[in-house]
Amino acid sequence: MAIQNILRGLIASPSLILYLVSAALARETQYIYGTGIDGITQRLAVDRTPALYTGDFGDCLGGQSLFNITKFDAAYYKDNSTVLFHLDGASSIKNESLVMRFSMDAYGENRYQMVFDPCFVNIHSLCPLNSVPVEAWAVFPVGPAQVGGIPSLAFTIPDFEGSVRLQIFANSTRSQIGCFQASMTNGITMGHPQAISPVLALFTLVAVAASFVTAVYGVSITHMRTHYAHSISAVVILETFQSIFLSGALSLNFPSVLIAWWSNFAWSAAQIFSRSMIRSMQLFTGISGNAGQGGNAGSVFPGSNEGNLAQQIYGRSNLLTTTTSQLLRRQPYNASDPYDYTWAGRAASPGIPLPGMWTGFQGTLAALDIPAADAFTTALTWLSALLGLLVLGMIFLKVFLEFLVRIKRMRDDQLLYFRNHWAQYTVLASLRVLFMAFATMVTLIFYQFAIGGSPGVKVVAAISLLVFLLGIGGLATYSCHSRLRFYQYTVRPDRILVVRDNRLRAIPFICFIRLSTLKEAEFPGRLIGSIPFVQVLYNDDNVDRVSVHEDHAYIKRFGWLSARYRRTRWWFFGCSLLYQLFRGLFIGGAVDSPQAQVYGLLVFEVLALLIFAKLDPFEGQRNMALAVWMLGISKVLTAGLSIAFLPTMRTNRIVATAIGFVIIVVQGLVVVGLMILVVIGAISSYMSLTRNKEEFTPETLESVRVQYFEHLQTKAIDIHLSKEQRDWQNEETEKDKQPPQPSFSVIAVKRMSKIEDEDEDEIIVGALDTSLEEGPNLDPNRLSRARRLSRTNSVSSRMSTHSLPRRARPHRASWSSRDFGEWDALSLQRPESGLVRRLSGYGPPISIPSKKISPLVVEEEPAHRSSQAALAESNHSPTSSMTPPESLPNSTTALRTNNADSSAGEGDDMESPVNEV
Repeated sequence: MAIQNILRGLIASPSLILYLVSAALARETQYIYGTGIDGITQRLAVDRTPALYTGDFGDCLGGQSLFNITKFDAAYYKDNSTVLFHLDGASSIKNESLVMRFSMDAYGENRYQMVFDPCFVNIHSLCPLNSVPVEAWAVFPVGPAQVGGIPSLAFTIPDFEGSVRLQIFANSTRSQIGCFQASMTNGITMGHPQAISPVLALFTLVAVAASFVTAVYGVSITHMRTHYAHSISAVVILETFQSIFLSGALSLNFPSVLIAWWSNFAWSAAQIFSRSMIRSMQLFTGISGNAGQGGNAGSVFPGSNEGNLAQQIYGRSNLLTTTTSQLLRRQPYNASDPYDYTWAGRAASPGIPLPGMWTGFQGTLAALDIPAADAFTTALTWLSALLGLLVLGMIFLKVFLEFLVRIKRMRDDQLLYFRNHWAQYTVLASLRVLFMAFATMVTLIFYQFAIGGSPGVKVVAAISLLVFLLGIGGLATYSCHSRLRFYQYTVRPDRILVVRDNRLRAIPFICFIRLSTLKEAEFPGRLIGSIPFVQVLYNDDNVDRVSVHEDHAYIKRFGWLSARYRRTRWWFFGCSLLYQLFRGLFIGGAVDSPQAQVYGLLVFEVLALLIFAKLDPFEGQRNMALAVWMLGISKVLTAGLSIAFLPTMRTNRIVATAIGFVIIVVQGLVVVGLMILVVIGAISSYMSLTRNKEEFTPETLESVRVQYFEHLQTKAIDIHLSKEQRDWQNEETEKDKQPPQPSFSVIAVKRMSKIEDEDEDEIIVGALDTSLEEGPNLDPNRLSRARRLSRTNSVSSRMSTHSLPRRARPHRASWSSRDFGEWDALSLQRPESGLVRRLSGYGPPISIPSKKISPLVVEEEPAHRSSQAALAESNHSPTSSMTPPESLPNSTTALRTNNADSSAGEGDDMESPVNEV
């Protein structure tokens, strides 16, 4: 019975079983003593991680090496000044003596090399080479003269840039018959896609959710569009991440630290590694090879001009097939072997460039283990999967909301508009995803055409290009036509003036001014020259036509394109598509001309930044700051600094690494700012969801919410005043101010003791008076004090004041400052009192607590709002065009108090159960 209980306990304790198994398989750590370059001798574990070690390896003869290699590891141990290399593989060469060269490069310079005969270092499988499995393992002691060229910074800097190369020469022909190269690392890297990518994706999902809820909450389409326009744009966020990653698509020799940094953003461009998916695409994309080995044993000897020299030296062995099949996979890590290690790399996958080379888009994708020929098909596959998940997600959301209504967890009128139009939302969301992927897909399509590929891939790329150009581009063109067809256009000649001016009174500055905007004003500086230009004027004959942001039919059809832009810049989505198209041509199509690619992209980005900043297209300030200023400046700086990576510049690799860190700092600041804007955008979206509620939590942000709603309505009008108009408006405001009058103010009043303070009955009467005025809002401290001082059976208590009429109030024996304070407060609560007219401004009475003020946003008729906006724009005189926004009749933000006689407004933001979440 005891044995059975023990067995049951063991079976019920899987952790104990795992512990016993691991203890049985645990290896005993072996130690050695080593002396470093600094002369310090210490005890070292044999399985320790070296200071520098290799990663993946490949064939540096382009697959023409006469070896099949499954293991190539090398390391430099700084603590005992040794260099190790380990080579496993097979060859078909018979009876050939060899000479081997082992070299280590770091930051573009050779730091260590050694030429040796394998027989002298006891590598018996290579002494001589005779068609047997190759097992080479050697340790070389080194000194300061040999490794002194390796900078000490290399052991601590992220993403050490270096490589190890092993070259094998045949003595009989003195020719190179094998070459293998592996990248080196120190274990410190800037690339953590498994950790950083999910965090960035989480912020993106928060932005998507914050934007989506503003688009589905409400019943008024125009008001929903206003709040949606000020939410953070997921398209802008993904465009930021995509532009950072696609910075590595230029045909430049990037430092390794940039390649690692950009790998954190690969997911935004749909470059997500999946071994099974990549393997299934290889046949379609035309990639062939064995991912488990490097080299090509038995191939024709490369570079030989001596007829059948390869046949004389190299023959085929019957053992080749057997040994190769046995070495197709690297031996797994042996936990019981004290001399085995886990830091080794593996053979590079087919289609991956040689490890240690970080040139162009191939090097950027190599960090993800994605072949460059598979970049387009990988992105297309993940984009299709995203569209499918989007459709399924919208269906699930619809079913889930109906389920909540069915079980009475949600009212029938909540989110009613979205539940009735969920199919339209699904279609528009899918189009929005395609619009979001336009930049990446166009760039990858042009890149696929530039590098070539199988005919099937080219056909798919051509079809995809037509879908994006004719689909998304065609819809954008049609949306512009459907609105602009009502206007009459007039083209007039104009000129762009190049004017020299001084900024800060000392810095020379060149500015460009359109002649038509000057009118009768003088030049702001000295005229340098002018450029011919045209001025396009358009007029609408129908003055009653509503603006684009108040046209319900247009918003329903094309709001996914124009909703985030200003009323006068609603067409900017067309400019954005053209910008992404030409940028994709520079990055993806000009891979064979690095200089034209980089210099052309720099000029293009500078022009785009100037034009977009001048247009000021976005209605929301956060989207404008991120999409135009932060992202635009980072693109210009990245393109400008990338000139140093041109092959013709021959920049020192250490200097190139320093420039790479500058680019990382610039792009990192953009990412940090993006995260902050996402958090602020989520808070503003929460305020939008509570726009129909009287109470807001937290109360400390109540004033911020009121200002935010006022800002929304002001931006929706989209009336921009020039600097001269603002100055004139300020002058008029100063003129309208009343001159200061002699006055005084009481800051504090010190109350002296009164005779009635000793009269307990007066205290009780004061408490009763306060209760009559304040009702249930009594001060518990004051009442408790009154109760403590009451005398129930006293004569004074029997003299009840309740014998007076109900509205009568007993007079006090004397007056105090407290009575005057209550009198003033009551006077301030009467709007018609003279005291209010003297002391109050434009705001609410000072006696009303701010927490009782809640925003009431009333939607006006679209025709009225559009006519007012058109009237404000049509007036060019200072009197009509400089009306302050808060005095415009279509300023739709009001303040509502909790008084019972306040009237509720009409529109989307009434106290309606439909809009409560």
